[in-house]
Amino acid sequence: MGSYGSLIFSPLIPLPALIFLGVVCVALTIAGFFVRLRGGIIRLIVSAILLAWLSGPRLLKEQHHGLPQTALVLVDDSPSMSLRSRSEIARAAATALGTHPDNLLLRVVPVRSSHGHGTRLMEALDQAGADIPPGQFAGAVMITDGQVADAVTRLPERLQPHDKDGHRTVLPLHVLLTAKGEETDRRLRILQAPPYTVTGHPAALRVQVDDSGPGTAAGTPLTLTVREDGGEPVEIPVKTGAPQDISLPVTHPGETLISLSAQPLPGEVSTINNQDVVSVTGVRDRLKVLLVSGAPNQGERVWRRLLKADPSVDLVHFTILRPPGKDDGTPLSELALIPFPVRELFHDKIRQFDLIILDGFENDHILPTLYMQNIARYVQEGGGLFLIAGPEFTGPGSLQDSPVGDVLPARVAPGNDSIVIRRFRPELTPEGRRHPVTSGLSGAPAGGGTARGGEWGPWYRYLHTESSEGDVLMNAADNSPLLLLNHVRQGRVALLLSDQIWLWSRGEDGGGPQAELLRRISHWLMKEPDLEENRLEARFVQDDLRITLHSARDTLPSAVVVTAPDGKETRLPLAAPSTGSASVHMAATEPGIWVVSDGVHRVFAAPGQNDPAEFGELQATAAKLRPVVQASGGSITWLGDNPASISVPAMAVVSPGQSLSSAGRSAFPERGAHITTGSSSTPLLPSWLILLLVLILLPVAWWREERF
Repeated sequence: MGSYGSLIFSPLIPLPALIFLGVVCVALTIAGFFVRLRGGIIRLIVSAILLAWLSGPRLLKEQHHGLPQTALVLVDDSPSMSLRSRSEIARAAATALGTHPDNLLLRVVPVRSSHGHGTRLMEALDQAGADIPPGQFAGAVMITDGQVADAVTRLPERLQPHDKDGHRTVLPLHVLLTAKGEETDRRLRILQAPPYTVTGHPAALRVQVDDSGPGTAAGTPLTLTVREDGGEPVEIPVKTGAPQDISLPVTHPGETLISLSAQPLPGEVSTINNQDVVSVTGVRDRLKVLLVSGAPNQGERVWRRLLKADPSVDLVHFTILRPPGKDDGTPLSELALIPFPVRELFHDKIRQFDLIILDGFENDHILPTLYMQNIARYVQEGGGLFLIAGPEFTGPGSLQDSPVGDVLPARVAPGNDSIVIRRFRPELTPEGRRHPVTSGLSGAPAGGGTARGGEWGPWYRYLHTESSEGDVLMNAADNSPLLLLNHVRQGRVALLLSDQIWLWSRGEDGGGPQAELLRRISHWLMKEPDLEENRLEARFVQDDLRITLHSARDTLPSAVVVTAPDGKETRLPLAAPSTGSASVHMAATEPGIWVVSDGVHRVFAAPGQNDPAEFGELQATAAKLRPVVQASGGSITWLGDNPASISVPAMAVVSPGQSLSSAGRSAFPERGAHITTGSSSTPLLPSWLILLLVLILLPVAWWREERF
């Protein structure tokens, strides 16, 4: 409690009248001086006394109640504070600050990292102080490791409030650092890494290793260890402080994980930021597809539209318009057909193609037996072959009667009896609902059994098979195989036993997913990793490693083995599959490449950093906050590295103008915030006193005028 006095005026007559009287008194006094009227000074004094009394001066006394001022205590609770004992030190310091003067309130605010943007203590200071009245805000204390992403060199607005006179008041920022002094750290940065590269070509990476802290210098030699998909380590000599270019081969399509680890710096705070993992996806360079069509048919346009629309495909298309044995009497001089380059396609350059499509192709002495053998050998050595079979497949000399028949997944009996002409809707088999080529197709049934193809439109012709092997994904009427896929040694073959898939593109009775189905079959034949029917997947969701095993078979392995980056193995049992896949997950926090194996397949996964900005620089430092602390008149204190023996400066409130930082003390200026609890006023000039003065001074003035 306290009281303060101030002078106020409460005129006894209206202010205009008071001003008029004042003007009259001044005029009469001036006139008296001009005429040399004796007693003019005394009359002026009397007039001034009367005017002062009429102005009603009063002494106002107010009773005030002082308000405590508030200081913010921002406690860094970001991920980098989990290193060593920083979090324990910060909590101990915040608890120790509980001893403070009665006229100082401390508001403790934990600050977590802004995901992807590091620790933003200045932003937290502005937000947390928004509801504190400016006159009661005393300043702030930050308990942190010094890694502040939004550190500034000038005072923020929150530390420069306006006082009651409109002037700015500088408030202190005190920083308590959770270490015993400046620390050292080594950091690996990936400056440039291509997300994609052509399979078989090297991926060019640019990296840089930086040392920070006392005693470090650029140009220090060290070793960088590189592993590709968890393979053998390769050591590369580098130097700190300068970009380094690294070239690594990408040998297979799909994701390749490249781990890089820099040699530790002696005494550094942590090795977490010494390593990183880069994901590079290998893609094929311009897939080459050979499409050979028999007599012109409705499906040709479908194939051309599909393959030409894919920018990654180079299409070579030939249509057999006139077989060599055809003799219709047309003179050779009138033929304008391009000769079919048999030797060039099926002998010289056959291995340059990723996929060969034979659509309604009837050999009819076009390809000699040697070239048929080349096609079969091409498949066995890793190529892809797709046949769309129609009535020509049952005639004499068909492809199934050539060496190509050795790699086909089905055989059709010769003769017209194998050609079934009837209306039917293609059906997915149970295996087709599990296989990635046909699962999830638009309009496909979601239930079990052999449910029909939903909204799929009808076809009107298919070939009946004598025998088949491989995976039957779709059936025609009477459960006759319609779409078959098969692995032949290193290659793959797909056989569609109907030439009427083009009806879906025309929207026949609702149509069907013709383009998507043909695209999937083509990419499966070209060994697209995402379309493998038996594949193992592993991916990280935050700190959770999620593993999924897909299989087109009814049985799956009972468990998978997970190998951590440090070599520790964990066996995880798989639940019984319901739709051809089984999943399992486990907590995984160690950085690096994790290896998952089911005994046949082997895949790799690496956790991503939840907040790369937070783990970029890890050393405790005062450098980032020193400029703003000095500008505010605050202090920087190193708390030490033992939570049990930290030394926290005492909190104090000092008069304006006194030092805010000294050894063992962090002070805040007295802001003088208060509220008024009452007031009283008394006349400054009592009426009896004025009357007495007038009665004394007026006779003196008259006496002077008469005597002199």
